[in-house]
Amino acid sequence: MQMERDVLIECEPHTHHMYPIPFCHSWPLYTQCPSRNKLALKPFNLATMLFCFPFPLSLSSSLRLLLVFLVLCVFQVDLASASTNPPKKIGKGYRLISIEEAPNGGLVGQLQVKEKNNIYGPDIPLLQLYVKHETDNRLRVHITDAEKQRWEVPYDLLPRESPPSLKQTIGSSRKGVYKLTAAEYAGNELIFAYESDPFSFSVKRKSNGETLFDTSSEDSDPYSDLVFKDQYLEISTKLPKDASLYGLGENTQPHGIKLYPNDPYTLYTTDISAINLNADLYGSHPVYMDLRNVKGKPSAHAVLLLNSNGMDVFYRGNSLTYKVIGGVFDLYFFSGPSPLAVVDQYTAFIGRPAPMPYWAFGFHQCRWGYHNLSVVEDVVENYKKAKIPLDVIWNDDDHMDGHKDFTLNPTNYPRPKLLAFLEKIHARGMKYIVIIDPGIGVNKSYGVYQRGLANDVFIKYEGKPFLAQVWPGAVNFPDFLNPKTVEWWGDEIRRFHKLVPVDGLWIDMNEASNFCNGLCTLPEGRICPNGTGPGWICCLDCKNITKTRWDDPPYKINASGIQVPIGYKTIATSAYHYNGVLEYDAHSLYGFSQSVATHKALQGLEGKRPFILSRSTYVGSGRYAAHWTGDNKGTWKDLKYSISTMLNFGIFGVPMVGSDICGFYPAPTEELCNRWIELGAFYPFSRDHANFYSPRQELYQWKSVAVSARNALGMRYKLLPYLYTLNYEAHTTGAPIARPLFFTFTNETKLYGLSTQFLLGSSLMVSPVLTKGKTEVKVLFPPGSWYNLFDMTKVIVSKESHYLTCDAPLHVINVHLYQNAIIPMQQGGLISKEARKTPFTLIVSFPLGATTGEAKGNLFLDNDELPELKLGSGYATYIDFYATVSQGTVKIWSDVQESKFALEKGLIVEKVTVLGLKGIGSAFEIEVDGNAVAETSKVEISSTEHKYPEKLEEGGDKMKNVMVEVKGLELPVGKKFTMSWKMGIKP
Repeated sequence: MQMERDVLIECEPHTHHMYPIPFCHSWPLYTQCPSRNKLALKPFNLATMLFCFPFPLSLSSSLRLLLVFLVLCVFQVDLASASTNPPKKIGKGYRLISIEEAPNGGLVGQLQVKEKNNIYGPDIPLLQLYVKHETDNRLRVHITDAEKQRWEVPYDLLPRESPPSLKQTIGSSRKGVYKLTAAEYAGNELIFAYESDPFSFSVKRKSNGETLFDTSSEDSDPYSDLVFKDQYLEISTKLPKDASLYGLGENTQPHGIKLYPNDPYTLYTTDISAINLNADLYGSHPVYMDLRNVKGKPSAHAVLLLNSNGMDVFYRGNSLTYKVIGGVFDLYFFSGPSPLAVVDQYTAFIGRPAPMPYWAFGFHQCRWGYHNLSVVEDVVENYKKAKIPLDVIWNDDDHMDGHKDFTLNPTNYPRPKLLAFLEKIHARGMKYIVIIDPGIGVNKSYGVYQRGLANDVFIKYEGKPFLAQVWPGAVNFPDFLNPKTVEWWGDEIRRFHKLVPVDGLWIDMNEASNFCNGLCTLPEGRICPNGTGPGWICCLDCKNITKTRWDDPPYKINASGIQVPIGYKTIATSAYHYNGVLEYDAHSLYGFSQSVATHKALQGLEGKRPFILSRSTYVGSGRYAAHWTGDNKGTWKDLKYSISTMLNFGIFGVPMVGSDICGFYPAPTEELCNRWIELGAFYPFSRDHANFYSPRQELYQWKSVAVSARNALGMRYKLLPYLYTLNYEAHTTGAPIARPLFFTFTNETKLYGLSTQFLLGSSLMVSPVLTKGKTEVKVLFPPGSWYNLFDMTKVIVSKESHYLTCDAPLHVINVHLYQNAIIPMQQGGLISKEARKTPFTLIVSFPLGATTGEAKGNLFLDNDELPELKLGSGYATYIDFYATVSQGTVKIWSDVQESKFALEKGLIVEKVTVLGLKGIGSAFEIEVDGNAVAETSKVEISSTEHKYPEKLEEGGDKMKNVMVEVKGLELPVGKKFTMSWKMGIKP
C-alpha cells in the first residue's frame, strides 16, 4: 500500500478531510482520441495514474494495478508517449525588432518570435517590451502581447504605474532611439542591458557592475530563451552558485529559510495543510531575495514577478526558471543593497504592512470546538485564575447557526448572553474575534444569501452562481473583484457588527477551498450535509469539468505537490468573475481581494483600526491583514518549521505572523507544548489554536505548561512597548518584526542559512529548544556582547560568530539582547490594557567593559484605536533614546516628537538599567526639558557584577564589569531628559 499512500494528500479537519483519501478518484486521466481510437493519457505521474484510474474503489491495490496495465495493453498506449518530461529547450526565443524611449521616459520595444512551435500551444508572435526605472532603486521590465490585452493583476487591487498602451507608436518621438544591437539603459542604482538576437536582458548593479539577473540561454543551459504563449510563459536567470535565496512561498520548507536547489517551488493558493512539505500552500508570493557576499562585501536585492497565475519555479543553485500558465511577465527589481533596504523598497511598492492595534500583540486563545458560550467563559476565567496573560478570545465556527456566516447559534450562543459576556470582557480590556468563511450558504431563508443574489455578487459558471460545498453545505462564492460585492460584503459586516460587536475578523478557507470538484448540483430534497458523517465529505452531485483549456491547461504545474488538476477542491478554473475575468487567472487573488474588502468594511464601522487574520495571502496582503501559517501538526518538526515560515512572511511584507501554538492537531505532548509556548510567546502574532478532534490544549491544562507560559508570556508583556514600536517601524519602513539574524549581521555568512534562531527587531535574539528531551540549546552568537534578557547579569561575549551551548531547562527559553541597543520595557501584566499603563524601564546595552560606546533605541506610543499609525494626529508620541559612555562618563538622553499624547497619559520612566559598564560611579545629574532636577533623594543607584561562561574566561583575562540600575526615577516619557554620571572603575 506504500504506492497508494504516496499519492495521497494528507488531509485533516478544517481544511478538507478528516482522513487521507485518494485525491483524484473522481478525475479521469484519459480522453478519447477520435483519430486513433485509443486513450491519450494526461500527464500525471505513474503512481497517481494507477490509483486515480476510475475503477471501483473497492478493488485492491494489486488488482487495480493489473487492470490499469490491461487497459494500457488493450488500447496500445505507449508509456513513453505519456511521459510528463517536456523538452528542455522550447523554441529559439524572440528577436528585438524595435526599441526607443517611451513618452513617460522608459523604453518601449517590440519582440518577434524567431521560430514558431506548438509545445504547450502556439507562440504569441509579437510582444511589447517596456522597461522603466520607476524609482532610484526599482526597475520594472514588463513583457506582454503587443496586439491584444492580457490578464494582469488588477491595477485597482494593487496600485502601480500603467505601462504604455498596446501598439505604442514606434518612431513617434525620435528623441531617444536605441540601438538594436547590445545596449544599456542606466538608472541611479541599476542598469538594464539587452542583446537583440535572440533577445535577452540583464540587470546589473551600477555601483560595481555585478549582474543580478541574466536571461541569456547558452546551449549547455537546461532552460530556454524567452517563451511566451497564451498558457505557458518561461523565463530564466543565471545565478552565482554561492548566492543565498529566500522567499517564493507560501510553503513549508524542511531545509530551512534558504531556498534549496531542486526542491519544488509551486505558487498557487491551495487548501492543503502546512504539514505538506515543499507544496503550494495557502498563499502565493512570487518574490525572492538574493543575498550575496563577494570578497567579504555583502549585498542583497529582490526580484518580484507580479503575476497571479499558477507557476512552477525551478531553482537549480546556479539558475532559476519561471514556468507560468498565463498572464504577463511583469518583473520588478529592488536594488537594496541591505536586506532591510530591500524590504523597505518592496513594501514601498506593494503597500506598507497594516498598522496593528496594541492588543493584537497580546496573547490570543482559540479552539475549533468551543461548543457553547459557557465553555468560552470558562476558558477566559481559567486563564485569569492561572495568572496567564490573555488579551483576545476567539471563536471558530461554533458560534454560527448551521456554519452560516454572520449568524449566531440561538441555542449555544444566545445573543443576550453573548452580549453580556462581551460587555464583561470589553470592560476588562479584552477583545473578541470570530471566523468568517467566504462560502455563503445557499438557503432561501438566509438573508445574507438572498441579499447576495439580489446584488448579483457571486462568481458564475455558464451564467449561474458557481455551486460548491463548504461547512454550511452548498455555497456560492462572493466575487470580491466586483465593486458591488465589496459594498454588499461591507453591509453584511455592518449588520453583523450590530448583532455582535466583534473586535476583528478571521477570514479562513479563502484560497478558495471547496469540498467538491467540478460542476455540481444539489438535488431537490437532499440534505447536504446530512449530519451523519464528516462535514467535509462532498454530498453534492458533481461531474468533472475538463472541456476547456482553462480547466485542463497544456502545462501542468505541480499543484498540491502531486500535479493535481488546478481546479481540484476549489472553484472551477473556467468559472468567471466580474467583467468576465477567469478564475484561471484570478484564483490566487481570492484571499487578497477578500482582505481588501474586509479591511474597507471594518475601517468604515467605527473609524477604528481594523484587525484581520487571513489564511490566504498574495503580494500586498500585508497592507490589510495578519497571517497565521495554517493547519500545522503538534510535532517537533512543525515547531521548527514555524520559524522559517514566519521569517519568510516578514520578507513578503506580512510581518504580523505566527503559527498555531502547540499545533492544530493532533494532541501535543506536554513537553512539546512547553517548548512551543516558549517560542510562540515571541511570534509577532501569538495564538494557541486547536482542532475540534484534539484534546483541550489551553496553556493552563498542564501545570508545567502554565509555568512556561507565565515565564515566556510574562516577558512578552513586558516587551509590548518594544513590539509595538516594531509595529510602527514595520508600517513606516516595511522592516519585519521577526527577522533572520543576517538582517543585522549581514557580513556573517554563517548566518545566511540559520533557521533555528531569529531576531525581534535588530537587537533581541530568540533561541528556542526545538528538540525533544533537551535541556540545553546550541546557540550561534554573532560577534559582540549578548545579555540574557531573563537575567541581565549574564552575558556572552563573542569575538567571532560561534556556537555556544546554553542551559535551557524545561521552563526556560534563551533570549539575548545585543550591545548598542536601548529597549523600552514595562512591568507587564495579564492584559495589555493594564500593562501599557505601568512605568517604563529603559535597558541600555553597551559592549561589555567598553570605555567608549553608544547605544540607541526608540519608542512609539499612540491611541491604537485610530485607523492610522502615524505622528501628526495629536494622539501619538515618538521618542528617540540615546546613550554614550566616553571619558569615564555615562550619558543617557531622549529626544521627543509630539509630546502631548505621552504627557496626557502620565507615563513615566521609573528605572534605567545599563549593561556592560566598568563601574558604578558618582556625580549623578538629571535634566528634564533642559532644567536641572535638584531633588534626587528617591533615586537609588546600585550595581551587580556580570557573569559569563567559564569557557570564555580561559587565559586569566577575567573582566569585572557591572550592570548598573538607577531606580526611583520619575521622568515623564513625554519630556526630554538627560542623565549622566561619572563611571568609577570596579576593582
